[in-house]
Amino acid sequence: MDLAAKSAKLHSTLQQLGSVLVAYSGGTDSAYLAYAAHQALGENMQAVIADSASLPRAELAAALAFAADHNIPIQILRTNELDNPEYQRNDAHRCFHCKDELFQQMEQARATRNFAHIAYGMNLDDRAEFRPGQQAAAQHHAVAPLVTASLTKQEIRTLAQQSGLNLWDKPASACLSSRIEYGRPVTRENLSQVEQAEEALHTLGFPQVRVRHHGDLARIEIARADLPRALTLPILEAITAAIKPLGFLYVTLDTEGYRSGSMNDTLLAASSILPAAR
Repeated sequence: MDLAAKSAKLHSTLQQLGSVLVAYSGGTDSAYLAYAAHQALGENMQAVIADSASLPRAELAAALAFAADHNIPIQILRTNELDNPEYQRNDAHRCFHCKDELFQQMEQARATRNFAHIAYGMNLDDRAEFRPGQQAAAQHHAVAPLVTASLTKQEIRTLAQQSGLNLWDKPASACLSSRIEYGRPVTRENLSQVEQAEEALHTLGFPQVRVRHHGDLARIEIARADLPRALTLPILEAITAAIKPLGFLYVTLDTEGYRSGSMNDTLLAASSILPAAR
């Protein structure tokens, strides 16, 4: 199918659902799905965003603003995954426990309010990645309309741009817990450290960053295009001055630059459950 046919397939798929709650994070995929669902179903849809310490405040504000700009009805669900010892343990299946709670709450809301389905923003490319949250979605019978329409990540960005959505080129932004090294307990304190550190780097003019939390050490990933500017003495000093007071003894700049899911490298070394590193 060409892109126009895929867009039409998505619209018809959403219409066939009748009514739907959409798991919404504010990222491009879930935002476009929420937008398309509202176009197809009107008030017979609602976006649902999970709010906890693992969601940066800036991301929550941006997600709510997008929904308001496009008149998308939205509900905020307070989730308590940080109170779950299985989640706190921070092993390879941490995301399962987070999404399991989200979909449990969404399923309760769906049944109470007579929505027919719950949906989430998995795209065609996501199927090849290590994403335990997909297992939780399957267990709660969440549908994936973007996959049904055979839409890839880039195609979703193109459709979002064609629709005039200002987040069509928004950088990927996983939850803050993904920055904590596996095996280190996830706490509100270390999530706050990461959030403040990344905000400081944004203020220094680096839009695409990750601060990986390795206890006393903060490993900073910056988009490769921005590395030449980062690798100057004045900027390195500014980064150190911004990050160390947050509770880190050491600050290091990862010379490979930003890459999605780099924490999974340690799992790949120890297990064959993951696909090849990207």
